[in-house]
Amino acid sequence: MASDLKRTPLYEEHVKLGAKIVPFAGFEMPVQYPAGVSAEHQAVRQHAGLFDVSHMGEFIVTGDDAEAFVNYLVANDASRREAGQAMYSVMCNEDGGIVDDLLVYKFPDRFRLVVNAANIDKDFAWISRCHERFGVAGIGLVNESDDVALLALQGPASESILGPLTDVDVAAVGYYRFAEGRVAGEPCVVSRTGYTGEDGFELYCGPSSAVKLWSALVEVGGERLLPIGLGARDTLRLEVGLALYGNDIDDETTPLEAGLGWTVKLDKGDFVGRDALLAQKDRGIERKLCGFVLKQRGFPRPGYEIRSQGDAVGTVRSGTVGPSVGQGIGTGYLPVERSEPGTPIEIMIREAPYAAEVVKMPFYKEGSVKR
Repeated sequence: MASDLKRTPLYEEHVKLGAKIVPFAGFEMPVQYPAGVSAEHQAVRQHAGLFDVSHMGEFIVTGDDAEAFVNYLVANDASRREAGQAMYSVMCNEDGGIVDDLLVYKFPDRFRLVVNAANIDKDFAWISRCHERFGVAGIGLVNESDDVALLALQGPASESILGPLTDVDVAAVGYYRFAEGRVAGEPCVVSRTGYTGEDGFELYCGPSSAVKLWSALVEVGGERLLPIGLGARDTLRLEVGLALYGNDIDDETTPLEAGLGWTVKLDKGDFVGRDALLAQKDRGIERKLCGFVLKQRGFPRPGYEIRSQGDAVGTVRSGTVGPSVGQGIGTGYLPVERSEPGTPIEIMIREAPYAAEVVKMPFYKEGSVKR
């Protein structure tokens, strides 16, 4: 029976490299390569890793009122950014719940919104409804997800690997900034962002350019570079406390509860969910997303029960054994009164209580991100 799963332009490269392919967000994606998750993880921390993230979604917003519309759509403030800057934000529903988290790229003549792969259709429908509600004609919305491939190069050696391949002065591209140029002779947007806690770049290109870019980076990277699958992507992002949509945040959680209040600019004017977030801020949150570490050997998995003083108080949202920190780590929403770092809790693993402790995130604090 034919599969409904999509493939990125780099699918055949993953197969050639011996990747284990799994379904993810409607795509056939590499979860790990022969080196294994731990080796991939450490490669990014110590040298560099190359990720295929072409499954992510990209939307374009154009028009004279594009900035006003983007500001209505997201909680952060695009007017505080200049052309050539990127911004992390969330889109909220009317109740303040997170529709998705996303990156906003501000070009001189347009905005690019980069959304999670599993939410592409949902997000575009939501943005279209918000456009109708916004009520300003002349705003263009385009779902360009199928026309964009995306590679992520992450790790302390990223700049030295990318530099010889591009006409962009990568050393001059600041954190959460981007430039347009060529990589391996192919037109690209080069941005200095990432999802690992390490320095690195994301390369937006046409689907027909993806294999050429991948091959060029692999050749220059040599022994300093490993291909990285979804498994290590998850351990890397969790160690540095970055949220994963569907685990740590969703339509039922607000940015104030999720520790993303810094993305919410309540003073910028109206945006979707503002009234609900104002009300929640005034009354105070009742729960918050917390990090925890296990005090004994164990693997905390999403869905495991969290207990405090014998009471069931939440469930694990994200969990793993962090290769860089060498212990079980995870996240979960806890009542505010039981959320202070140092608070003892228990994680129920195979019906047995494992001692744990609430800690301040990130778990791993020695990344080399240039800010």
